[in-house]
Amino acid sequence: MFEEFILVEQSLKLSGEVNLSGAKNAALVIMSSILLTEGKSILKNIPFSQDVFNMAKLLEGLGAEIKFDFENKEVEIDTSKVAKFKANPEIMKKMRASILVMGPLLARFGRAEIAMPGGCVLGLRPINFHLTNFKKMGVVFIQENDFLTATVEKLISRRIILEYPSVGATENIMMAAVLAEGKTTIINAALEPEVLDLISILKKMGAKINILAPATIEIEGVNFLNPVKHEIMCDRLEAGSIILAAAVTGGQVYIPNGDASVLDVFLLKLEEMGHTIKAEKDGKGIHFVATESPKAVSFKTAQYPCFPTDLQAPMMVAQCLAEGVSEIEETVFENRLLHVKELQKMGAKIEVEGTKAIITGVKELQGTKVNASDIRASCALVLAGLAAKGSTTITGVHHFKRGYDELDQKLESLGAKIVINDNEIIRKSSNNKQVEL
Repeated sequence: MFEEFILVEQSLKLSGEVNLSGAKNAALVIMSSILLTEGKSILKNIPFSQDVFNMAKLLEGLGAEIKFDFENKEVEIDTSKVAKFKANPEIMKKMRASILVMGPLLARFGRAEIAMPGGCVLGLRPINFHLTNFKKMGVVFIQENDFLTATVEKLISRRIILEYPSVGATENIMMAAVLAEGKTTIINAALEPEVLDLISILKKMGAKINILAPATIEIEGVNFLNPVKHEIMCDRLEAGSIILAAAVTGGQVYIPNGDASVLDVFLLKLEEMGHTIKAEKDGKGIHFVATESPKAVSFKTAQYPCFPTDLQAPMMVAQCLAEGVSEIEETVFENRLLHVKELQKMGAKIEVEGTKAIITGVKELQGTKVNASDIRASCALVLAGLAAKGSTTITGVHHFKRGYDELDQKLESLGAKIVINDNEIIRKSSNNKQVEL
């Protein structure tokens, strides 16, 4: 049986210039939000990751017509013929973001039939914040095994208090509330940059949304929303990953469309390690130069604007190669330390105590065969392979393809030696050509 893998050779001092793709985490929810309209919408700067293609298939199953413009990084979504409200369960089980079609379907049709979402093995990550608050808005749920049918005669605007600032719950409730009569207020809302991008496109559609302090979103329902054109924000997580690739290999990188203002705590920690970071006057454009003697730093993941959980695994690689001892505490996902055992195979000195990882820096890592358990772990292992002596073979390729738009090719442009071997294509770093299998 053919086994997909990523082969990475030690590639020190990566250097050059890289432009970011659109943010996957923004693109998925924004694609879902198009269901609130009837007509043709165009999304620019769309990332061509597998999760985006899966979301497109999910929307097509509901009746939408999807056209990708690969040259211009655009997608046209025509919702004129959307008349279904049962989401494809096989696609839903492939990614957790699929739950985000519930709010738009309830708002437009008063009914949604969905399977429990799947995706990365990060822990329980329950959807109770979604369901509990939809019930407050008048939604009735019937569950049969892992399939949910949600119905509502008329969405009720309410004052919603989130016990935890869940990004997905904030987005889902907001998308339902934009077409609910009256005023809905979300207290303790998530305000990640990707949530703000969703708010931006909803307002372009005609939604009435205000952000209030502290962490409150106020939505005044409207009768209908219009199709739009919108450019997806750049991927701050891809920016962090590319910067860390330069950091662990002792190189330097310039990201012209990178936005330093959405990476404040992450960049602060890199500066504490001794790295040099400069941003352009308007905050756009990030220059990074790695130090030759990185110092270990400790951090704890939390909701924005704190250290992002999606950069925890790649940042751990940097701590494995830094001088001293660091402590990383994961507070968002209980199973987001599965990459530790893979890094240990490469010679990393890491001890795990509950949700904490204590890392003692080593002089070098050693290439070997490892397996990626989730999207961000796949990136971390690629970065470790770039810094490690010898060759590193990484399985779990589907996670890497789900989360990133040609990140391997962007790393190649900086000097990385990386080959993705899958059923469709082999990308060869020696000549940067694509060869069909």
